[in-house]
Amino acid sequence: MTWLPEDFVHPVSVPLPDTALHLRPIREADTAIDYPAVMGSRERLWKIFGPAWAWPQETMTYEEDRIDLLRHEKEIAAHQSFNYALLDEAETALLGCVYIDPPERTGSDGEISWWVVDDLVGSEAERALDALVPQWIAADWPFQRPRYLGRDITWQDWLALPRSS
Repeated sequence: MTWLPEDFVHPVSVPLPDTALHLRPIREADTAIDYPAVMGSRERLWKIFGPAWAWPQETMTYEEDRIDLLRHEKEIAAHQSFNYALLDEAETALLGCVYIDPPERTGSDGEISWWVVDDLVGSEAERALDALVPQWIAADWPFQRPRYLGRDITWQDWLALPRSS
């Protein structure tokens, strides 16, 4: 059994309502805007993702980020997992990411998480993203039991669940 239906076509651009921002699949070519976004928010991101993913490392280099984005780009093409970048209209600034992954833990058929850069925490853009993601997943993705990590389950509770087989 595959994670997604064979005929599933992933969205390639998703507007963030009432903003000039949008989501699109991340690419290796985004390293120049991803690296400063991640490292500029690294301490807060480590508190969110560090225990589960050991990311982002304090010592992560630009080249390591490029390799990571290339891996994401290949996984997206193969429909193994998805990383969507939150971008400004001109795609000159990366302002966050949305991850859509196959379940690592029992009880869901998709695991979704997201973040924004420190400068957007508490902003209208963050609130718009928080509202959009569950609606978008329900409307455009083939999940029956999506799990929103850090939202409907804490990361600690998620880590305590049994691994999917």
